[in-house]
Amino acid sequence: MKIREATDSDGAALRALIAPIFAEYDNCLFVDDEFPELAAPASHYAAKGGRLFVAERDGRVVGSLAAALVQPGSGELFKVYASGETRGTGLSHQLYALGESLMRDRGAREMVLWTDTRFARGHAFYEKLGFERQPVVRYLADVSATWEFFYRKRLG
Repeated sequence: MKIREATDSDGAALRALIAPIFAEYDNCLFVDDEFPELAAPASHYAAKGGRLFVAERDGRVVGSLAAALVQPGSGELFKVYASGETRGTGLSHQLYALGESLMRDRGAREMVLWTDTRFARGHAFYEKLGFERQPVVRYLADVSATWEFFYRKRLG
């Protein structure tokens, strides 16, 4: 697998990665209109002071992770996805390491993220990395009626 910075032309490949992952969960629907950032994904995260990384295998995007410094000292993760065939290979750890390193270089003292309450495998991954779920949730009012957990990790 090859990890690289995403380009704006990766939007369709990211859709192809994310939609089947959503389909693994009951009532978790991928609706293109709810992801306008995929029209120009690299520019979207660059405008937030971050970067989006993608992993490719045989010319197909099989993983992604974006990180941006959303407020001074706080890096946030977005678009953390790994295709089924890459889970357990260490790919997600490699992507996370890139995101955390980028945020540390930009002054982050903590990492935060929001994640769908249904994504139990993701929760286990974040907790393995040292993230702690915080006592707050948010409702997105999207087509999937998504509720999200908030996670935080202090960087030493």
